[in-house]
Amino acid sequence: MFFSKLLPREGNFFELFNEHGAQITEGARAFMLMIQNYNDPVLRERYAEEVNKAEHQADRVTAEVNRMLHRTFITPIDREQIHGLINAMDDILDLLQDTTETLSLYDVRTIPEEVLSLGELSARCCERVQHAVSLLPKLKNPEVGEAAIKTCEEIDRLESDADRVMRTAMSRLFREQDDVRELIKLKTIYEQLESISDRCEDVANLIEGIVLENA
Repeated sequence: MFFSKLLPREGNFFELFNEHGAQITEGARAFMLMIQNYNDPVLRERYAEEVNKAEHQADRVTAEVNRMLHRTFITPIDREQIHGLINAMDDILDLLQDTTETLSLYDVRTIPEEVLSLGELSARCCERVQHAVSLLPKLKNPEVGEAAIKTCEEIDRLESDADRVMRTAMSRLFREQDDVRELIKLKTIYEQLESISDRCEDVANLIEGIVLENA
């Protein structure tokens, strides 16, 4: 009992979630700028590096959250929820970085409209994730809880939009692309981009659970 009193009772988990959410939005912003300026090698490299920087910063936040979990006696929400949420958020930036690297490794020369569409949907999902996370400290307010649920529903709709774009893109790709190598490249990139919105939906589902348990 005495030992437990010496341990921190609550860490600044919500602040760290917000910091990570800001890096998700920054990484998505940089990714969009990269694919929008893909024909300019200098800008492409600059924005790719910004994606990498955001991912590295987010990794540091994730590591700090996991360290804090080990040394905090009482947490503001369930420990498993904290662990699951920060790692699900980290998956989003990992995928943004993976897609950035794939474009380079596969030597993609031009960006199809479908990549721009999926990228935009992913970026909007990321922005909504940051907003939902920013509401977590105030869930005791019923209006804030409702706003968080509404934001999560927006993420779900965006993920459904990404699914539709993905199906259309794949259909067109297999109908019109005769070069097998290009087909394989673009198929992989479409799948990675669609997975970003999937991971955002995973975060939304976790946040909905937190809201229902803590609001």
